[in-house]
Amino acid sequence: MASPTQRLTLALLLSVLNLSAAPLSLNEAIALLKEQNLEIKAASLDAKIAQNDVSLSQGYSYGALDFTQNVVRSNDAGNVFGFKLSSREATFGDFGAQEFMASAASVTGPDYVTPPNNLNYPGYQNFFQSKLTYAIPLYTGGKLSSYEKISQQMEKIKQLDTTKVTAEKIYEIRKSYYDMALLDHSIDKLQVIQKNIATLQATTQQMFQEGYAKKVDLLEVEAKKANVDRMILEMQANKKLLYHYLSFLLNQKVSDIVTPSDDRASAAITEADVMAHNSDLKKASHGLEIRSSMIDVATAPYLPTVGVFAEASSADNTFLGKFSDHAAYTIGARLTWNLYNGGIDAHTLEKARIDHLKTSTEVELAKKGIALQYDKIQTEIESLDYQVSSLEKELDLSTQIYKNYEGRYREHLTSMSDLIIKQSQQIEKIINLQMVKNQRNERIFALEKLSYGANQ
Repeated sequence: MASPTQRLTLALLLSVLNLSAAPLSLNEAIALLKEQNLEIKAASLDAKIAQNDVSLSQGYSYGALDFTQNVVRSNDAGNVFGFKLSSREATFGDFGAQEFMASAASVTGPDYVTPPNNLNYPGYQNFFQSKLTYAIPLYTGGKLSSYEKISQQMEKIKQLDTTKVTAEKIYEIRKSYYDMALLDHSIDKLQVIQKNIATLQATTQQMFQEGYAKKVDLLEVEAKKANVDRMILEMQANKKLLYHYLSFLLNQKVSDIVTPSDDRASAAITEADVMAHNSDLKKASHGLEIRSSMIDVATAPYLPTVGVFAEASSADNTFLGKFSDHAAYTIGARLTWNLYNGGIDAHTLEKARIDHLKTSTEVELAKKGIALQYDKIQTEIESLDYQVSSLEKELDLSTQIYKNYEGRYREHLTSMSDLIIKQSQQIEKIINLQMVKNQRNERIFALEKLSYGANQ
């Protein structure tokens, strides 16, 4: 157990390491995400399971080698006689030859009717047989090779599932980073307003004391300051929530990040990039390959199957007794061909062909759907770009108007209510701009997710 001094030293060391830890950049976060995110790990394990299924499907083509050791004791006539034949120790006496010869030498002559007692009522016989058997399918009508192709396509689909999960998590990481940048920029703007209100509050307080302002003017500016303070606190709380979410995504504590210098994300992704890299389209393509292989599987019953086997064995009434003398070998081949099964094979093949046609139609539909989705996102981005540009100009205008009204208020040319209204409009533009930028970034990241791999 560590002493108090050792525990204090460890705590100080961890504190130093924590303080010296550099803020996490976006690229570093994405690298950590790929290594540590639990959902990505789970999807990767599914891909490994599918990879193992490929090896399983390949294994059936290599046949099977089995070793069998029989240890038997029986007085069943068929077993005993068979044991002796397998052990190469059967004699004519086992057929009742002695009893027959004795009856032949008798006065009545040979007895052809009475069953031999030695053959029908033998004593107990031990039987130890060691057998090695190897069987391999030579031709299965293409069924095994088709199943291997299906398992390979399933592996690729599982890998694409991992790619899709990774794309979704990168989307969430990037969105969180840009959300944080938007919050920082909005907080900076609100803190400037907060500082201006504090100055205005001091000015109004002084004017109230001198009789140039009313009590309601002071209350209005104090209420507006409280409102701005509340908005800043809400944004800071949202930042804390983002840090908690980043910690969840990266499966480790995140307390400081390097936000993007520009809170507006950008992406140059063409429709060709999307169609070439979209994971759903790739999965649909592999699904179509699976349906093609299923047609081959459904065709296989129309063809014969051929297999060969080889067997080596040795048997004795003692374990491994006279092993080489009693060795036996067998080789053989078998052809099986189903000629009629009530039309089941024909219906199975037709079903496989219809499934292939349906999947082919779904692939074309998926392509058109992805293209439509791309056009929709691009249109939304263009619209949001225009809104951002417009709101930025409106914010500049509202800021200049507020400064103008502030100067006029100091000169007693306008009321505090008018000044507060202009400031409220300025704050509203800041919030609206943040929301639109956030929507635009979300659409940019949705476009990246749609074509994950194009720029990776």
